[in-house]
Parts: sequence; structure tokens; C-alpha cells
Amino acid sequence: MPLPSLLKPSIKTKFQVDFDWWKSQDSNWRTSLLTFLCEEHQVLFAAYENVANIDLVDPQSGEVTQGDDILNTLVDHCAHQEGFISPNAPLVDSIFKIFLVHKNKPMNAEELSALLGKPAQTILSTIGTGRVYKGIRPILT
Repeated sequence: MPLPSLLKPSIKTKFQVDFDWWKSQDSNWRTSLLTFLCEEHQVLFAAYENVANIDLVDPQSGEVTQGDDILNTLVDHCAHQEGFISPNAPLVDSIFKIFLVHKNKPMNAEELSALLGKPAQTILSTIGTGRVYKGIRPILT
């Protein structure tokens, strides 16, 4: 759940990628995801025009849910490839990739800072504004 617009996020505010919000706000969200795929999967998905949701099976519970094939591939495969997070990438892209690597676990600016080696205040200044990048939004805990 997003924070009310009157509250300003702090260093301790947890953030997470809100994929539902991103999908509803950006008709090109899938195109953005494609750019983060590893080379092998970029080639594979380029051949498909209409990639649909697929059945995803939780290996621990056996629960079957519907999920996006590109997002699932990105989180379960590409995010674990060497060089996925580049030190020269734009900060928003690196933050987004950190959430992918950690299966969208909520994190605050200090936790992101420890993983990215960037100042927490810089991270907060980037994602803690009123503008939402790649669905990265503050959440209530």
C-alpha cells in the first residue's frame, strides 16, 4: 500500500516494486523488462509478439499461480547471471535490479545502500520523491 502523498519517505521507509501499479501506469512496462533480460532470453522473447501469463508452481508449497513469463524469467534466471548489476548503470536501474535479485523483498534506503555501495541519502533522493520509477514505491509496514 502506498504512503499517503503528504508523508515524505525517510531513510527507514521500506520500498518495493509495485508491478501492478507499473502495469497500470505504463503501457511499455514489458519493453522495459525486456531490456533487463540476459542476452539469451532477449533473443528468445524477441521471437514472441504476445507473451502470455504462464502457470507458476511454488517449489515449496506446490501452489500454482498465474504469472508473467518475462518477469518470471527475469527474476528466476537473468537476475542471477554474472554482471546483472553493473556499477555503471543508472541508479534507478540498479535499484530496480536489486529488488529483482531479492525477489522484491521490501528494503529501505540504508539496506539498498549496503547492497549498491551508494549513499543512502542519494538513493532516497532518487526513489523517495513523488515521481515513481519502474514501479518502485514506498510501502507501509
